[in-house]
Amino acid sequence: MKAIQFESLGLPKDVLKIVDLPIPEPQPGEVRVKVVKANIIPADLMFIQGMYGLKPELPQIGGFEATGVIDALGEGVEMPLGSGVIFTNSGVWADYVCVTAKVIIPKPAPMSDDVACQAFVNPFTAYGMLMEANLGAGDWLLLTASASAFSKFVIQLTVQRGINVIGTVRRDEQKQALLDLGAKAIINEKTEGLYKSVKAATDGVMVKAAFDAVGGELGDKVLNTLQQNGTMFVYGLLSLQPIPLNSGLLIFKNLTIKGFWLSTWFAGLSKEQRFQIVPEVLGMLTKQELKADVEAYYTLDDIQKAVAHMKAPGRNGKILIDCSL
Repeated sequence: MKAIQFESLGLPKDVLKIVDLPIPEPQPGEVRVKVVKANIIPADLMFIQGMYGLKPELPQIGGFEATGVIDALGEGVEMPLGSGVIFTNSGVWADYVCVTAKVIIPKPAPMSDDVACQAFVNPFTAYGMLMEANLGAGDWLLLTASASAFSKFVIQLTVQRGINVIGTVRRDEQKQALLDLGAKAIINEKTEGLYKSVKAATDGVMVKAAFDAVGGELGDKVLNTLQQNGTMFVYGLLSLQPIPLNSGLLIFKNLTIKGFWLSTWFAGLSKEQRFQIVPEVLGMLTKQELKADVEAYYTLDDIQKAVAHMKAPGRNGKILIDCSL
């Protein structure tokens, strides 16, 4: 089978290789999935560079999120062969992957593969962070990197709940699409003052919570936009720079900074919560109450072009790997 592998840590352009490997056999408790489409997310690129919360076991196949069909069963597993599934696992950029059956999510029949391959990480992170933020109708939320797929899911969920969203972008041409999606204001972080713009948009109320994916100097500016007792949730570090914390600001405004990682949050849910949340999120995606955008498709052979496109500025949708081509 064909797979995208790296034998050392580094930039994807330097370490990713197309390799031919034996088709894996499922172990007890596993299923083998014929991958149909896979997503490319920032965590994939961080993982390849050794900068993610999970460390690669070299040589390592790349990719975390995909959809496909069950191709073979390991001992002790009873699932319909040929059924569509959604899954996350390290090493999905390949024609076949073996996955623990317990982490498999059945793909709703009406859901397209385009949606299914990006139906877990970003939608459930958006749902989970809003759940943790505990915002109500009329509250204000600030999003950095608001043109990302994750932020678009957040905006759509907040519109449904009457929560007001302000987002930051780095290019003016990204603004209108996000305003059309339901954001109340979009700020160009490169050319507009964040504090003054947030103050104007909220009539001086400022924001109750912020979701930050950037860190660095922008993260520091975000802290200044929080209300008294506000909370900033940190879920990424696109700048690769730590946030320079203002201790006085934290003390006198009684601010809270919390990290968020989907795996940890999801593992902490009760069985009852999972049974409620998973169908709810998948149902919204299936009905297109949450829309997932796609900009381009690439084959495994074109992984370098796919990664370059994913990192290029001004994208308006996800970059997918289509293993059926």
